[in-house]
Amino acid sequence: MANITALYAGLCGILVIALAFRVVQFRRSGKVGLGTGGDPDNEVRVRVHANAVEYIPLALILMLIAELGGLAAFWLHILGGVFVLARLVHAIGFTASGGGYHPGRFWGTALSWVVILVLAAIDIGLAVKNL
Repeated sequence: MANITALYAGLCGILVIALAFRVVQFRRSGKVGLGTGGDPDNEVRVRVHANAVEYIPLALILMLIAELGGLAAFWLHILGGVFVLARLVHAIGFTASGGGYHPGRFWGTALSWVVILVLAAIDIGLAVKNL
């Protein structure tokens, strides 16, 4: 079983639901069935949630492949921990910025990309090694 990936998948799942809850709150209170109701704050909430949903599955798939390929637990925890922290920092920064620049948004994105690229390189290395 891929216990380490399961841990980070669970943490990311909680984050996605927390971000989705923020979207549901404004939609219920504003009686908005679809979209943002033209409110820029709601647009930010929707994009913060969508951004997480766009990045998290790819990172978890790459992590699972690396774990099943034998990557050491130490590295899986480093990459998983950095990724979860990056997604949290991104969500906080994006929300605080109102959609503009914020160091949290920048660093959350940058660290997410680094983790995804490192995991992609590891997975490519595992695939080439096993050809």
